[in-house]
Amino acid sequence: MSAELPSPYSIMQLALGFWSSKALLSAVEIGLFTVLAEETLDAPALCRRMALHPRGARDFFDALVALGMLERKDGRYANTPETERYLVRGKPDYIGGILEMSNARLYGFWGSLTEALKTGQPQNESKQGGDLFAQLYADPERLALFLKGMTGVSRPIARQLAQRVDWRRYKSVIDIGTAEGAVPVTLAQAHPHLTGGGFDLPPVRPVFESHIRAMGLENRLRFHPGDFFSDPLPAADVLMMGHILHDWDLTVKRQLLAKAHAALPKGGALIVYDMMIDDERRTNATGLLMSLNMLIETASGFDYTGADCAGWMREAGFADVRIERLEGPYSMAIATR
Repeated sequence: MSAELPSPYSIMQLALGFWSSKALLSAVEIGLFTVLAEETLDAPALCRRMALHPRGARDFFDALVALGMLERKDGRYANTPETERYLVRGKPDYIGGILEMSNARLYGFWGSLTEALKTGQPQNESKQGGDLFAQLYADPERLALFLKGMTGVSRPIARQLAQRVDWRRYKSVIDIGTAEGAVPVTLAQAHPHLTGGGFDLPPVRPVFESHIRAMGLENRLRFHPGDFFSDPLPAADVLMMGHILHDWDLTVKRQLLAKAHAALPKGGALIVYDMMIDDERRTNATGLLMSLNMLIETASGFDYTGADCAGWMREAGFADVRIERLEGPYSMAIATR
């Protein structure tokens, strides 16, 4: 008997994965999950509410059911626990801002991945002479949406950091590239003895301070304006860098780690978290794809393994470096000065 032939369907599923991605991104774009947070609806009513043409609407809703993004009972559609928490606009853990940006920008840019692989050049606004961050920081409304999206992405990681680090050893923490301040807020809420704040470019200040006031933490957390390329980092017992190092080339990565080492007191700690690639570069597909996203989005950024990060930290003068896996694709590196 001949050996059973391998199936092509896993290849097909992966190759057509953009079908699933775009279905979810379109659902976020039209606010489907926000509507279903108000009430469950059957297909005709949901179609009318969302102003969708009836031809594709039922297949669209049922595809989201099959993908685990919606539930359907007695013909009525509802959010899953995950989409109810993370994809309803206005909720604290909403991550849709990042998904909306991905839909509007990244989805199209990734169509030029082949060109990026051949040229090594970014494929975003820079191809037309634009600059994503210059445009973003010049538009307060767009910046606020982006920063809120970063809050949704960062808060689940911050909850893990609040539990996994022995914060009894430290009194203060500063989050570098803080956005709205989700990380220091979460840490301060979990550990009432902590003070500190966040460091970011000056246009972020009003958004950060508004968020801190809303959380009732203005007496414990404050904003430190600055540019980590030209300004020294603020002093604290713990400095944090999340979603920062992967934006830059190796030279800048090393410079930022050296700056953190210089700013910390003896016994202080630097915590870096990112979608670190597994050391064997075999299993964390999300981390590897994020590194390709840095190819698309930046001039020289790339993601890295835990072993890479630990080596750079030791070169910067840190001791007692350890890498710990977090939930999902994330890991953190903790280094003591």
